[in-house]
Amino acid sequence: MREAVGEVTTSLHRPTTDSSRSKPVGYDSFEWQEPPPSNGVPRSAWTRQHRRLSRWHRPYTLALIVLDLLSALGASYTASLLEKSQAGFTNRSWAFLDGTELFTFFAYVALPLGWLILLWTNGSYDRRYLGLGSEEYKRVVRTSVTVVAGVSLLAFATKADLSRGTVATVSMTALLLILICRVTARQVLHVARRRTGHGAHRMVLVGTLPEALEVYTAVTRSPAAGLIPVAIHITDGYAAARGIETPVPVYAGRDVLALVREVGADTIAVCGSASAEPGELRRLAWQLEGTGVDLVVAPQLTDIAGPRVHIRPIEGLPLLHVEEPTLSGPGWLTKNLMDRIVAGLGLILISPILLFIAIGIRLSDPGPVFFRQPRVGHEGRTFRVWKFRTMYQDAEERKATLEELNESDGMLFKMKHDPRIFSFGQKLRATSLDELPQLINVLKGEMSLVGPRPLPADDGDYLGDVRRRLLVRPGITGLWQVSGRSDLSWDEAVRLDLYYVDNWSLTYDLSILWRTIFVVLKRKGAY
Repeated sequence: MREAVGEVTTSLHRPTTDSSRSKPVGYDSFEWQEPPPSNGVPRSAWTRQHRRLSRWHRPYTLALIVLDLLSALGASYTASLLEKSQAGFTNRSWAFLDGTELFTFFAYVALPLGWLILLWTNGSYDRRYLGLGSEEYKRVVRTSVTVVAGVSLLAFATKADLSRGTVATVSMTALLLILICRVTARQVLHVARRRTGHGAHRMVLVGTLPEALEVYTAVTRSPAAGLIPVAIHITDGYAAARGIETPVPVYAGRDVLALVREVGADTIAVCGSASAEPGELRRLAWQLEGTGVDLVVAPQLTDIAGPRVHIRPIEGLPLLHVEEPTLSGPGWLTKNLMDRIVAGLGLILISPILLFIAIGIRLSDPGPVFFRQPRVGHEGRTFRVWKFRTMYQDAEERKATLEELNESDGMLFKMKHDPRIFSFGQKLRATSLDELPQLINVLKGEMSLVGPRPLPADDGDYLGDVRRRLLVRPGITGLWQVSGRSDLSWDEAVRLDLYYVDNWSLTYDLSILWRTIFVVLKRKGAY
């Protein structure tokens, strides 16, 4: 942390910069080219725009193109192994190509190039969708549908008797391979962003100090997002930041574009109320034209997922329309059915494991195998949760002597090295196997596979924001578990629970279940 330093200049003209100034560590170096002045005067349509300062997406996009091409070629090769793969080509010829050569041309040239062209036109290489979110994958799936429709239409127009099995095989295989390659490439990008800072955007935050710090906290919470704030330019005067410790340097009264050049940034983020003056924001957008610097606006709207926010422009005014959370309807019914089916089948399939754990608990400490405790569920209704017992029988009596050692700042009592837990119980907690009996609660409709954490019923009335988490059933796993589990503070755990409630979707549940597998294997935050 550093103390905020106000740097005030009496002139807003761009100061000259020493070319020998060293660039910040971890920044993809670039040569700054002074853009032509843009005071709202339209630039010539024939004037070549300067290249964007953020260039990480170029090699990344090239890698995706190569991977997509290899995936399409691999799918064509897989389909060629089918017995009827060349049906529709055997008795045909085109130009100087006979039936076999024509099949080879379409399978290994036309179809892979068609995949690349359609992926490009569907925006799957658009830098706005790369590296984060599900939009990239949705566009890949949309492309696969277009490919199938295009091949079918072409076969109908040419009266070619193509094998439907071959078309299905090549399309599904290509889709699967492309998605696997893109998921892998994204993971590599995330690792590079977390460890080295490469492949990320360097941002200057513009706004009041509290608003800028709030945005700083939000974007640095997920290093994989690739947003690195490097400076804050406050709009309410440097006196507001005097004596306040800040994670990055703070400036005031500077020309923003000159500051971007000085700190080696490539993105300007306008925060909160600083974006409320359309004239100033529009002039800033004019000033950035042709510079290669990105402009983003961070409104005072936090913890709202993208699907709930829609931009509706009215007379040149972009309005953010926030939809209500979807906690009913077909998706919610599907979630309930999936919970019951998975819980029922799961209890049957893992019954030998449950028996083995029960024997281990009885051998470790005499007493009941299960731990039953009242918890608060949907709409405040209480229920008794099922868990494997991992503590000695006198754990509740010993809890009073350990209160001062509590490492949690909220309703739950947590200790990394709790002396009340016996050895076998520690292993169960580390692997989360102690929570398997909660499938009984899921089968009874008291819990869900995914949801907020079930909290004890004797720890308060859940007033204020905390009560909102009771709009859904608690879950065996949830956003809190895949984001740090017991290592999270109480406020952060509540924030994640509320985020889940406000932004629930069936796709989100499936992604949390997938992430839970890796979190359990890593055993991070489990104690």
